[in-house]
Amino acid sequence: MGSASHVDRVLAAVEAATDELVDFTSDLIRVPTVNPPGDGYEDCARLIGDRLAAGDFEVEYHSAEGRPEHTPAHPRLNVVGLRRGRALRPAVHLNGHLDVVPAGAGWTLDPFGGIVKDARVYGRGSCDMKAGIAAAVYAAEAIRRAGVELNGSVEISGTVDEESGGFAGVAWLSHHKRLSADRQDFVIIPEPLNVDRICIGHRGVYWFEVTTRGRIGHGSMPFLGVSAIEHMGVILDRIRRELLPVLAGRTTAVPVVPDGARHATLNINGIVGGQPVDGIQTPCVADVCRTVFDRRFLLEEGFDATRREIQHLLERAAAETPQLAYELRDLMVVQPVRTPEGSPLVASLERGIKHVLGRQAQQIASPGTYDHKHVDRIAGIRNCVAYGPGILDLAHQPDEWCGIDDLVNSTKVLAMSILELTRST
Repeated sequence: MGSASHVDRVLAAVEAATDELVDFTSDLIRVPTVNPPGDGYEDCARLIGDRLAAGDFEVEYHSAEGRPEHTPAHPRLNVVGLRRGRALRPAVHLNGHLDVVPAGAGWTLDPFGGIVKDARVYGRGSCDMKAGIAAAVYAAEAIRRAGVELNGSVEISGTVDEESGGFAGVAWLSHHKRLSADRQDFVIIPEPLNVDRICIGHRGVYWFEVTTRGRIGHGSMPFLGVSAIEHMGVILDRIRRELLPVLAGRTTAVPVVPDGARHATLNINGIVGGQPVDGIQTPCVADVCRTVFDRRFLLEEGFDATRREIQHLLERAAAETPQLAYELRDLMVVQPVRTPEGSPLVASLERGIKHVLGRQAQQIASPGTYDHKHVDRIAGIRNCVAYGPGILDLAHQPDEWCGIDDLVNSTKVLAMSILELTRST
């Protein structure tokens, strides 16, 4: 941790900048960076870049050239700022995603108004995660205003498309070595996981599609056809009877929250089969049915065993059901990640939380994935966590908000960690 005088000056600078911190959060919310389709990315990246430049950062903009999502109508623009200290290393990188999910129904306030009310900042993305971006920016700004020169460097990035996988954002920067273990030592992603919790990883994801193929026939004589829907029903029944009880019995030692997410899970995302149920229909036996599944697997399970388990279930269903024909297609695979035991990054945040909040931090892991996966697996930076302002349960909800107290406190914790990790004593 930095010297007592450094820490005190920096924390005082955060307090003094509270109004600016809140205003910047509101300004970010007012740029409706809705994904899909990816609106407003460039405006938001420029807003962050201008603020970083005003804080003595060297600012770069990176278009995700080559990605199919990057189009003239919806350019994928990422922003990265670097502020050098006495040396480039150690380097602390703070990353936040620009994009937000659609507002949806049920709002009582303008979802893109950035309204401040009752000590809260309201709006889509207020906690997930524009407050986190603002906290990162003002953590670094408070250090500058306090007159503390870092021994290492601090970087801040705003990246796109995390809500849809992050492939044009953090993954793109990682593939192009802008984010790499050769350049950065620590990465903090200020996602909204509650201000006293440090997220050390996430479960794995296996999205897959099963297609059953039958034979079309007249609906008045279904015995002359083969129903792909009925055969999909056989597969779903086997999953319900044979697989789901097994998954429910598996738990991970990783501290995933909530408790139900410590188990392996499988969700049916959607089913399409037969004829459309709206409009004019004809009497036909369904000759094709497709189902998409979302399997969350544990670090202890591993992907290879997870996929084999699905394959074996399908093989048994086909062997025991006459004329059942299926295809299995992988849609997305995300490996589980976990920050190494004894990480100095985790220890630093724990000390900051204790100092600022006066209570012990809790280590958790996320039920879903976030850009940690790319930082670890592509960039090769193992010392990565999520820590930031906001209540996890409010993400993607109507009337989403972030408390100003949490915003200020998390900014203080981040600033203290930057001081410690860059060895600015």
